[in-house]
Amino acid sequence: MIRTATPADVPVIHAMVRELAEYEKALEEARATEEQLAEALFGERPAAFAHIAEDETTGEPVGFALWFLNFSTWRGVHGIYLEDLYVRPSARGGGHGRALLTELARICVERGYERLEWSVLDWNAPSIAFYKALGALPQDEWTVYRLTDDALRELGSQG
Repeated sequence: MIRTATPADVPVIHAMVRELAEYEKALEEARATEEQLAEALFGERPAAFAHIAEDETTGEPVGFALWFLNFSTWRGVHGIYLEDLYVRPSARGGGHGRALLTELARICVERGYERLEWSVLDWNAPSIAFYKALGALPQDEWTVYRLTDDALRELGSQG
């Protein structure tokens, strides 16, 4: 049901990234191309990794997890940052999201990573309930900040 993504999966990953962006009411912000995803996942120096959830009957991709390594200076080891977890609406409730997270947790345990982290929109109550049911804890004391577009270019051009 869960497998490592291959280069042939890039078009379906790209499509699901766009579906996720639409669900999150931010489709206009999803500008990544298939070529960019292919390079990030399967280029000379991969920057990210992906797993695919398949329908047990048809073998069709119904979800994905895209992740990369982070590093904890406090723990002294790597962890996984889950950038995207998505299961198509028609396949929700079938255990695919849990199976994807279970695979990432397995990778953490196997490799000695001590954290599996991700962000969730504060209005996404179904996902929050799902994550809490798995034992995940919100990091309420932390606020995510982001520099993009003009602000990033302005700061990056100083100095």
